[in-house]
Amino acid sequence: MAVAGVYRRVLPSPPAIEFASPQGKKLFTEALEGGTMEGFFKLISYYQTQSEPAYCGLASLAVVLNALAIDPGRTWKGPWRWFDDTMLDCCEPLSKIKDEGITFGKVSCLAFCNGANVEAFRTNESSIDEFRRQVISSTSSEDSHVITSYHRGVFKQTGTGHFSPIGGYHAGKDMALILDVARFKYPPHWVPLILLWEAMDTIDNATGHRRGFMTVSRIPKAPSILYTVSCRHEGWNKVAKYLTEDVPLRLKSDDVKSVENLLSVIFKSAPADLKEFIKWVAEVRRQEDGSMILSEEEKGRLVMKEEVLKQTRETELFKYVAKWSASKISLCKGVTSWGLKETLPELAADICCQGAELFMGKLSSSEGTCCRQTNVTLLKVDDEKAMTVVSGTVTTDGIEKGIETLVPSSITELSNLCDFDQSNCKGMHPSTADVLTVLLLALPQHTWSGIKEEELRMQFNHLASVDKLPSLLQQEVQHLRRQLHFLMTDLSAP
Repeated sequence: MAVAGVYRRVLPSPPAIEFASPQGKKLFTEALEGGTMEGFFKLISYYQTQSEPAYCGLASLAVVLNALAIDPGRTWKGPWRWFDDTMLDCCEPLSKIKDEGITFGKVSCLAFCNGANVEAFRTNESSIDEFRRQVISSTSSEDSHVITSYHRGVFKQTGTGHFSPIGGYHAGKDMALILDVARFKYPPHWVPLILLWEAMDTIDNATGHRRGFMTVSRIPKAPSILYTVSCRHEGWNKVAKYLTEDVPLRLKSDDVKSVENLLSVIFKSAPADLKEFIKWVAEVRRQEDGSMILSEEEKGRLVMKEEVLKQTRETELFKYVAKWSASKISLCKGVTSWGLKETLPELAADICCQGAELFMGKLSSSEGTCCRQTNVTLLKVDDEKAMTVVSGTVTTDGIEKGIETLVPSSITELSNLCDFDQSNCKGMHPSTADVLTVLLLALPQHTWSGIKEEELRMQFNHLASVDKLPSLLQQEVQHLRRQLHFLMTDLSAP
């Protein structure tokens, strides 16, 4: 039997005023004359309807990122790079968001890791006056936009928690224009700003924290070049708590005498999902007519990644981590205590399949995406440095397509790591030692304050200091710290 479903909802008015109504148009005209509709035109140009009932946070963010003209650095469909709510899954699997929605902290983290500057405030961290000031500032320019997280019930609307961007502000009436991304349910509408604050000043049962707002603006370039925090796995919260809460306590209680001993204390008792917490990022592209020519943009991005990798390996901390991991893990055999794969031939199929899932818009390999005929190639043009490309044939729903993944590489001189060899470590691409080094650098400096041995404490504070890092690596580490901060806001006690 066919189900008729629900065709829209009647917008409760008051308190809301429909944007397209005579009164709504009058408010728009007056606000336009008052100069607080400047951000509206960019937002309305890229305004979209959320593609799933629980994708309000993702859709709001996609609208704002596109309005700010931020390049996602990856394709949407065909050759086009574009933000869509189905692409924003680096902080949570889409299948989980589809069932449960997404939290305030993770939307903030998503905005940041996709190249935006984010100022996020829960209502208990701000005030209605500050919120009004942020709304006026954002609606008076095209340089930033406000996304609100609120409870619909305050407006007498059906539903509970919701995200939507603010499209304008009427100073005389003190009203905000909500560009509701659930357009199948309610149209854009004006609401009293005081009432919007009350709707934000409610508890999200998923976290126990209050809702709030975030101001999203553009920064000159995406802060994440090579590494990113991943919380797509179920155990990410345990890993985050272990790193920020348990590690400082372990360093206080354990008898730590050396850097090697300290590394063992941190990593040998870590949750199994630690290996999934920080990922290195490779660029995926469609294989065009068998050609393996890299564009200037692609070469530029790959060179930047390789410079971050090189700077990581030049740190004194990396030498300690590499030596420790080589003694504990046996890198060149691809056998690790965490089940990690280290050589490119071993990694190639995984890299290809992960790239295919992203490129084809699949949520997981179980949906019919598989990879075969994987090859690792050193691509060299004229006298330029050779670049590593992993290519493969992807079969999706019976259709074969060729994809390529550009893998950053950097030759290391450390004798205890793998040689630069076609059949072994290939170059060498980002390894366990690189990821662990960046992870340690990304932890807050106060993490090391509990080390009992004063000389060791001073030594490790020096090793883990961000202040004297090269600017590119410093930006990378600071980016990871901010990601970790946003995620921890959901986990901290209310």
